[in-house]
Amino acid sequence: MSKDRTTKATNPFDSDSDTEKEVPRNSTQTSYGSSSYGSPFADNKARYRNDFRDSGGIQNQSTQELESYAVYKAEETTQKVNDCLRIAEDMREGASKTLVQLHQQGQQIERTHLTAVDIDQDLSRGEKLLGNLGGIFSRKWKPQKNRPIKGPMLARDEAFAKKGSHMEQRQRLGLTDGKTRSNPRNLPPEPASALEKVEVEKMKQDDALDDLSIILGELKEMAQDMGSEIDRHTDALGHVEKDVDELNFRVRGANQRARKLLGK
Repeated sequence: MSKDRTTKATNPFDSDSDTEKEVPRNSTQTSYGSSSYGSPFADNKARYRNDFRDSGGIQNQSTQELESYAVYKAEETTQKVNDCLRIAEDMREGASKTLVQLHQQGQQIERTHLTAVDIDQDLSRGEKLLGNLGGIFSRKWKPQKNRPIKGPMLARDEAFAKKGSHMEQRQRLGLTDGKTRSNPRNLPPEPASALEKVEVEKMKQDDALDDLSIILGELKEMAQDMGSEIDRHTDALGHVEKDVDELNFRVRGANQRARKLLGK
């Protein structure tokens, strides 16, 4: 038995990781985004969150504690700004998909109206044929028309059409807009003092706010494009409705003429 135990303990095929302690799931790990420099005050974050209410308030803290608290607040602000930036990026992605859908809907409206024009041409030939049918002494039938079929009346915005086609192609290829990044500042490799760490966090916040400003400008432009395109769709659908109503009226007249001829 002792020999087996010795063999097991000195087995050269055992991994070194087997002797290491498992890391608890709730252990604190350094985050690349929020705390890139591994702050030594991770255990004190609970006190920082409630602003030292349980330890006498900010006035009764040491200089070192206040410096660590300032770094914690700076990192917390950076994280919140980055969260806002991610939300804006998600909004931009959703707005891009909406613009593609509006572009496709505009094309569908135009194709539908062109189909109505084709129906008008076929119906005109049918009406002419029905007018020539009948007896020798019968009066020639003339179809009733209230208005001509005008066809597509969509005033297309070429700039929006090109933009929509481009975004549609990127969507089909599975390409998404990369994260907007302004000219980022060169961050120091490893800030030593608390003041340097706070300054680094301010630089990160400035970069993120610049990116957020760019995305908000893009969202404003997208919203304007959406409003203009929806207005054009509304006008185009109104013209389609009028032409379809006219076609329905003429089809009913042609059907009545056909039933009259069949009844003779």
